[in-house]
Amino acid sequence: MPTIVVDVMPKAELLDPQGKAVTGALSRLGVDAFSAVRIGKRFELTVEGEVDDDVLATARRIADEILSNAVIEDVVAVEVVE
Repeated sequence: MPTIVVDVMPKAELLDPQGKAVTGALSRLGVDAFSAVRIGKRFELTVEGEVDDDVLATARRIADEILSNAVIEDVVAVEVVE
């Protein structure tokens, strides 16, 4: 069964307190390779049957209207994973 994966991230101009906490933890652990971390959400929508243009359009609409908060988040990817 195909799966549609939706990735949602906080808007770039907003503070990401979880990401900031992880960045601090990495630094305390001696990991210096990463200067920042941003934490988002991943949704997996399992599809019965084939993914056609209508199903993908519905997933994009759901991502914009239900899975994300447009005030503070951006839908950064909607893709099909077999």
